[in-house]
Amino acid sequence: MRILFIGCVESSYRLLKKLIEEKVSVAGVITKEASGFHADFCDLRPLCVEHGIPCFYAHNVNDLDSMEFIRSLAPDAGFCFGWSQLLKQELLALFPQGVAGFHPAALPHNRGRHPVIWALALGLEETASAFFMINAGADEGDIISLRPVSICYEDDARMLYDKIMDAALQQEMEIVAGMEQGTLRRIPQRASEGNTWRKRGKKDGEIDWRMSGRNIYNLVRSLARPYPGAHFVFGGTEYKVWKVQETDTAGFENLEPGKVLAVNPDGTMDVKAGSGGIRLVEFDAVAVKEGDYLL
Repeated sequence: MRILFIGCVESSYRLLKKLIEEKVSVAGVITKEASGFHADFCDLRPLCVEHGIPCFYAHNVNDLDSMEFIRSLAPDAGFCFGWSQLLKQELLALFPQGVAGFHPAALPHNRGRHPVIWALALGLEETASAFFMINAGADEGDIISLRPVSICYEDDARMLYDKIMDAALQQEMEIVAGMEQGTLRRIPQRASEGNTWRKRGKKDGEIDWRMSGRNIYNLVRSLARPYPGAHFVFGGTEYKVWKVQETDTAGFENLEPGKVLAVNPDGTMDVKAGSGGIRLVEFDAVAVKEGDYLL
C-alpha cells in the first residue's frame, strides 16, 4: 500500500518518521516551506531528502498543482496529520482507500482548534489520540482509532504533547495494518454529537490576575513550549510566563488580585490571584518590588 503523507508540524514529523522506520511505502509528501501560525511548525522536506521521498511544497493542498503531484504518484491512501486546511472532495477522490486524519482529542467531543491547549486550559483530566477518515467537515469523519490519554496535574503542553504522540505512533501502525488487510473498523460520528472548540486569539493567552490561581496555573501550562507562552501586561509591556506554581495565600485574603506578595531570593515571585496565589517560576524579568501591582 502506497501512502501520500500531508503535514507540517512536529506531530507530522514524528508520524512520518515512524512510517519510514517501519518501512511503510511512502509515495510522497506534501508539506509547507514556512508557516506564520503553527507554533510547532516543521518542514518535512529534509526528512524526505534524507530518505529519497518525493516532496512538494504547497500553499493550499487543494490547489491544482498539489493535486497533480498526488495524481502523478497514484497513492492508495492519504495520511493528513497536522494540516490546518480542510480537504475538498475533489482531492479526497484521488485516494482509493480515503484519507486518514489525526486529532488529539476524544472525538466526537472537542473537535476544532488547539485541542492540546484547550484540554489543559480547561483543566480536563483526560483527552485522547484520535484518527478518523477525513470528509468535507472538520474532524467529522468516521473514527478509525481512539485511545484515551490521561492528563496529570503536573502535565504541561510538552508533556501532554509527548503522551499523545506515544499513543499516536502505535495507533498509526495499527491503521496501516488495518488498511492493508481490509480490517479497519469505522465508527460513524454524528454531526449533532460533541462540541467544537473555537480558534484561540492572543487575548486568550493573557493572565488576568482576577482569575483563580488554578485557572492561571492551567492557562500557563497549556501554553508552555512548544506553544507561544502565556503572558501578562505590566506598564504597557508584555511579559511571557512559562511556568508557575499554585501557592497558599492564607492570611492574605484581604489583598487585591495582582498584588506582588514577595520577590524571592531564587528569582521567583509570588502574586495574589482572584482566589489563592501564584508563584512565577519561569518568566520574563520584570522590575517590580513587593507591594507593587501587576496591572
